Amino acid sequence: MIDAPAGNVHHRQELGVTNTLLWVTDSAPPDLASKEDTGNRKVGITPPSGGTIFRVIDFAPSKEVKADYETRLRILQGIGLTPEGPSRDKPRDPGMHRTRTIDYALILSGEIDMLLDDSEVHLKAGDVLIQRGTNHAWVNRGDEPCRVAFILLDAKD
Repeated sequence: MIDAPAGNVHHRQELGVTNTLLWVTDSAPPDLASKEDTGNRKVGITPPSGGTIFRVIDFAPSKEVKADYETRLRILQGIGLTPEGPSRDKPRDPGMHRTRTIDYALILSGEIDMLLDDSEVHLKAGDVLIQRGTNHAWVNRGDEPCRVAFILLDAKD
């Protein structure tokens, strides 16, 4: 029904990320009769209550990120990405955050590290990660961009 390039693309050079929103649902089960291109909706980080978000994020190598720690922390907290628990006051990375979601992450290309409060996981193209509402941040320590497909499902604590 829809065959076009994604139109909802946001590039944040100072953070080194490009976020492409592909689809949003706002109910379970979703409405199949709607003709709306829900990829054009304005949504926040998390899906609507009872819904989902499908997005692809490109992470530039950390050495290409323009903003310093404090600037990144201020920007990310301003858009609702905040850590909880022991990471709240001085997170190990300014991108540390927790969402009340189940996240399916598919590494499409490149490599990336998912930082947790006290450990980290290295992921490469072809890896799949399922995350369940933990504090985390994404850091690309490599030399090439990393592309990750994320599907976030609204969840309850």
